[in-house]
Amino acid sequence: MEFILRIDVGAKGGPTWRKEPLGGYAGNGGRGMTSLIVSKEVPPLCHPLGARNKLVIAPGLLSGTSASMSGRISIGCKSPLTNGIKESNSGGQPGQMLARLGYAAIIIEGKPEGHDLYKIVINKDEVKIDIDNSLKMLGNYDVVDKMKNEYGDKISTISIGPAGEMKMSAASIACTDMELRPTRHAGRGGTGAVMGSKGVKVIVLDDTGKSMRTPKDPEKFKEANKIFVKGLKKHPVTGEALPTYGTNVLTNIINESGGFPTNNFKSGKFSGASKISGESEVELQTKRGGLATHGCHRGCVIQCSGIYNDKQGNFLTKQPEYETVWAHGANCGIDDLDTIAMLDRLDDDFGLDTIEMGAAIAVAMEAGLAKFGDGEAAINFIKEVGKGTPLGRILGNGAAITAKAYGVERAPVVKGQAMPAYDPRAIKGIGVTYATSTMGADHTSGYAIATNILKVGGDVDPLKTEGQVDLSRNLQIATAAIDSTGMCLFIAFAVLDQPETFQALIDLLNAFYGLTLTADDVTALGKSILKMERKFNTDAGFTAKHDRLPEYFYTEAFPPHNVTFDIKDEDLDQLYNW
Repeated sequence: MEFILRIDVGAKGGPTWRKEPLGGYAGNGGRGMTSLIVSKEVPPLCHPLGARNKLVIAPGLLSGTSASMSGRISIGCKSPLTNGIKESNSGGQPGQMLARLGYAAIIIEGKPEGHDLYKIVINKDEVKIDIDNSLKMLGNYDVVDKMKNEYGDKISTISIGPAGEMKMSAASIACTDMELRPTRHAGRGGTGAVMGSKGVKVIVLDDTGKSMRTPKDPEKFKEANKIFVKGLKKHPVTGEALPTYGTNVLTNIINESGGFPTNNFKSGKFSGASKISGESEVELQTKRGGLATHGCHRGCVIQCSGIYNDKQGNFLTKQPEYETVWAHGANCGIDDLDTIAMLDRLDDDFGLDTIEMGAAIAVAMEAGLAKFGDGEAAINFIKEVGKGTPLGRILGNGAAITAKAYGVERAPVVKGQAMPAYDPRAIKGIGVTYATSTMGADHTSGYAIATNILKVGGDVDPLKTEGQVDLSRNLQIATAAIDSTGMCLFIAFAVLDQPETFQALIDLLNAFYGLTLTADDVTALGKSILKMERKFNTDAGFTAKHDRLPEYFYTEAFPPHNVTFDIKDEDLDQLYNW
């Protein structure tokens, strides 16, 4: 990856593009690249939907190589949801293709004056930017079908749905999977709204004629990858649980722990959990001719995704993941997998974050717009978002806005972003991550569930305050580094438990780039990313008061454990003091 592709959609006479050498951005990838560019080039006080914000799309350091699990892509900007820095991560094929095309990043800047929509086509020979208003208000599935008809089936795409065009703060960016379906999303933070503000509907990538990126030391690279894959396959989480039941293996586990937020975070146990669990989901998928095990991109050995067919045996959506099953299931009181799958399909098509939408619908239910458990009402709510009705625009701007619009106090958000599928009172480590993450409430920023519940990388009691800040800090540092490699975050389970697998990851980087990195260098990378993200947020107006959970988490006892979030503010304030 030798170049940055800079696209100015606000140039006089129409969008322009140019290839630039990496310069000061050399040696970065994924989240490290997006956060560095946003930190250097985006004014922290700018309007997220204005001309001075930039959308940065970056493959990881190992993307486009034969390293297993290296297909993730990072998308960064100033978030319209949190008003802070944002890196949103997605699987699918675009990360691999963009890297093989030689681009370490695409930077989309400026803002067009009119209301035209643009498609950008990138191949080994050229970059083409064309007006294509036939794409207006199309869902992601129709957009991908049109691109496939025009450019063949060897492409991948990055696109937005109607929510992104309408610049809703819950809008996602869709990336296509191996079957050219827009099922993998950079979901969090409203990145789709920023892409919509730039007038870009779709980016088509075609790496025909380009080969796999070549390591400096092919033999060492091959050997490191072999050890790395062996470690993933022998770990009980990445080698057994995730391939068998997908991420939704967590439903029964988290429900049993008493940390499964139900009916807008009122209880930690859902009576219908077994009906929507990974075990039930796999059984149903298999019965209908779907797939229980499937990868979201080539080179995936964990295979935690799947294919969900409808009652007639036709493809409906990818296997709804744990966060989606919780958000549209237990959090809304819904215990029907077909309803959840339809909500997932609509979210993907309209281009919406399933976590944010599930939280927004639960808040609307608490406001009395529907009853908890009303699946038909939930589907209609998402359809309102897709149509852009007044109600739809409220919901499509997330849980915090929905709560304000309807006078609901109990909005489970931090820095404007909805909490995912773990209650911070019953699983306190994740509460620290929610409160202090640079990204707003985000489980992937420091996945304390690994150690609090799954006992990976140690054992920290989820109900006690001791050790939670240190746990979250270390995981946030490690995550920032992993997000820079292009590796799937699920490798962390094996990396945390197996020193040889962690070393194999370092060896992959060293063999590919001809480096001599150590574990300390990986830690330093994670710290440097968090430091610049933290500075951006501080310059954008964030203070220690923003590193807190909503008040009711400190005062409202959470059943079945009847606990509150009781980690002291002064302890939270120490997280970044390393």
